[in-house]
Amino acid sequence: MSFGLGPAPDRNDMIALIRAAVAHGVTLFDTAEVYGPFTNEALVGEALKPMRQDVVIATKFGWNVDPQTGTQSEGLNSRPEHIRAAVDGSLRRLQTSYIDLLYQHRVDPSVPIEDVAGTVKDLIAAGKVRHFGLSEAGVRTIRSAHAVQPVTAVQSEYSLWWREPEAEIVPALEELGIGFVPFSPLGKGFLTGQINETTTFSDNDFRNTVPRFSPENRKSNLALVDSVQRIAKRKSVTPAQLALAWVLAQHPWIVPIPGTTKLQRMEENLAAAEVELTPDDLREIDEASATIVVQGARYSEASQRWIDR
Repeated sequence: MSFGLGPAPDRNDMIALIRAAVAHGVTLFDTAEVYGPFTNEALVGEALKPMRQDVVIATKFGWNVDPQTGTQSEGLNSRPEHIRAAVDGSLRRLQTSYIDLLYQHRVDPSVPIEDVAGTVKDLIAAGKVRHFGLSEAGVRTIRSAHAVQPVTAVQSEYSLWWREPEAEIVPALEELGIGFVPFSPLGKGFLTGQINETTTFSDNDFRNTVPRFSPENRKSNLALVDSVQRIAKRKSVTPAQLALAWVLAQHPWIVPIPGTTKLQRMEENLAAAEVELTPDDLREIDEASATIVVQGARYSEASQRWIDR
């Protein structure tokens, strides 16, 4: 709603959409200080202030963003003093006295994860934070953090066209009793069937930098979308609904966070929660996707170095 996918839509329209989501029963809203920076937290804070007690707000720290100016510098910053300053800034922008779920946005290799977890533990004791989360963290990091301060949720990309977390992350989360929050459950929009090799993106759309979205890779990857569309048609649902229903069917402790700027798409996404996939449906989806090798990395080389594995 604020950056990354083309020009930001009208602020008042987005406030109305967030409030419409609450009216439709949505309770979890995901943001971060770096989205903007700062502008998305301010948007979420204003939109949810009237119904703060009815929702769960998740935000994130960890990039090198000046807590006062919002100026972003290269790299990560999870030093304890920076975390505390970032949280105070987030609380102001979100217009709240507590953050329900605070994620470390990316694992900072220069700061021991035990120090990060300990700092968040102190913030929980102070009443500023209620739960601790990690984003794009590897299993060793998750275990080390969890030993200091229980991790409530791990956020990472997961969808029919990015299933890597199934190898190590998902089993570890199940063992430890940690929830999984997949971002980009619609493959950054690709699994909706609305994108093909001729689609053009706005100059400030981050997908321009993603190898998986190069025209030649998109053309190859449409084979997966074709399979999703075929099965969705048989189920009388949209491709987006099938993709979301598949994520939801994997485990009851998985909560995907699809994003949108349109009321129609939000309602379409929510309807996925009512889609029932039978064991035969799931087998058909798995068999279809297993025959397709997705082309292209999911991040640019510059962004990939911030992923903890």
